[in-house]
Amino acid sequence: MASAKYVFVTGGVTSSLGKGIISASLAKLLQARGFRVTIQKFDPYINIDPGTLNPYEHGECFVTEDGAETDLDLGHYERFLDTPTSQANNVTTGRIYNHVITQERQGAYLGKTVQVVPHITDEIKRRMMLLGQSGEFDVVITEIGGCVGDIESLPFIEAVRQLRWDLNPNDSVVIHLTLLPYLKAAGELKTKPTQHSVKALSEAGVQPDILVCRSEYPIPAEMRKKIALFCNVATNSVIESLDAETIYDVPLHMKKEKLDERVMKKLRLSGGHEPNLDSWKEFLGRLKNPTEEVTIALVGKYVELPDAYKSIIESFIHAGAFNECKVHLKTIQSEFISFENVDHHLHGVDGVLVAPGFGERGFEGKIEAIRYVRENNIPFFGICLGMQCASVEFARNVLNLPGANSTEMDLATPHPIIDMMEEQKKITQKGGTMRLGSYACDLKKGSKAFQAYGRAHIQERHRHRYEFNNQYLAAFEEAGMSASGINPDTGLVEVIELQNHPWFVGAQYHPELKSTVLTPHPLFVRFIKAAITYTKNKNK
Repeated sequence: MASAKYVFVTGGVTSSLGKGIISASLAKLLQARGFRVTIQKFDPYINIDPGTLNPYEHGECFVTEDGAETDLDLGHYERFLDTPTSQANNVTTGRIYNHVITQERQGAYLGKTVQVVPHITDEIKRRMMLLGQSGEFDVVITEIGGCVGDIESLPFIEAVRQLRWDLNPNDSVVIHLTLLPYLKAAGELKTKPTQHSVKALSEAGVQPDILVCRSEYPIPAEMRKKIALFCNVATNSVIESLDAETIYDVPLHMKKEKLDERVMKKLRLSGGHEPNLDSWKEFLGRLKNPTEEVTIALVGKYVELPDAYKSIIESFIHAGAFNECKVHLKTIQSEFISFENVDHHLHGVDGVLVAPGFGERGFEGKIEAIRYVRENNIPFFGICLGMQCASVEFARNVLNLPGANSTEMDLATPHPIIDMMEEQKKITQKGGTMRLGSYACDLKKGSKAFQAYGRAHIQERHRHRYEFNNQYLAAFEEAGMSASGINPDTGLVEVIELQNHPWFVGAQYHPELKSTVLTPHPLFVRFIKAAITYTKNKNK
């Protein structure tokens, strides 16, 4: 195929309709037909990236192989497509303006007045085309964040308008996602919000080719005709998107609605075959027909917002399906855990995951949760700060080092078990300055981590400033806590394990970022397996 085709996905009426899931589902269907597909997200906020955002503001920050801190939708893209994304797959208004202003300071515009049109929109268009010009993809799907009509989204919509003018008529397609609200009093779905949303998009110069209508109830044929008439699209391009039991059902729903066929026809895509979704259906079969059940406590400081731990939650779904096990997650706010009530909070669970995070709020609660599972032989999994908490707990309660802590929480600690990495000590800026992206790790043969991965050399993604202090490593090893994963270049401790425990593993990296539907992460798989064994032994 000579050049890539472009699909633009916009949204209207309200946020959180699922543009990311629709984009990922369409990409999955096209990929299953044999096309090379990627997805990119353009976000209208002025932050350079989500790395400095509180998880309560924007959910988790998803880190790519090349160390980009990105929107959580990129996690959906990777989980559906089973292919990694990169820095180029997520662009914000802040990144666009930062680049243009830097260019202006360097004299790149030769004294011109720098304006939204054409300079900002030209930069947006350039980035929209980057992946398509690489020669690696047949189709590039671009999701535009926010809602049509928002002032922040206007430059992106204008860039789409210009691009459609620049491209050949069959090289681009616009999908607009809207909501058909159900009025209980009237007993019917209403189309007016969709009409207004399409009108706003059309007034900005972009006419959608396909409408995907989110709805709680099936859309009658007559209503589809009405929407088509008032929104100027073909009737068979009004796609129904009902609420699904799981997001992983959506590709099959979209296939039934022939979304991929409509897109292929609009783009005149040829050469594909019938989509092969056998492995996807097999995953759904295992997911919906479990033979085991376990309850896992997710201990963290952002548990009130599920999106804050989105990749972890999805990793449990993948690993649960692999083990034909229904994983019930019990979220626990670590700030509320104490020595006095930890048994109440964790009683009856089959495993405990202590989540990543930053700052001292809830830190001591995580320590108490880890002490409890260590002493009661309950399967434990710690990620990033969770691994660091496990190290501090072990130092305090096994090595009897009073005041042991992380220097992130207490600069004056007499026993800095966790300390800031040397390379981080001179850094003052917050954004994009942590240890980010993929790094190597060598696993000790015979360790739990080695048994999970089935190999000695791995690559995993990182996002942290602090590390295990190797001055204490010998004491840890002697007392039964081994460093089973080490970075071969720096000696950084990547994985710790408690030797005399059914399953007690902490990882400095973020394994949840690499778990996908078709390739569940081995540490999550083994953690769930250990939880199944624990609950069977408990019930004997």
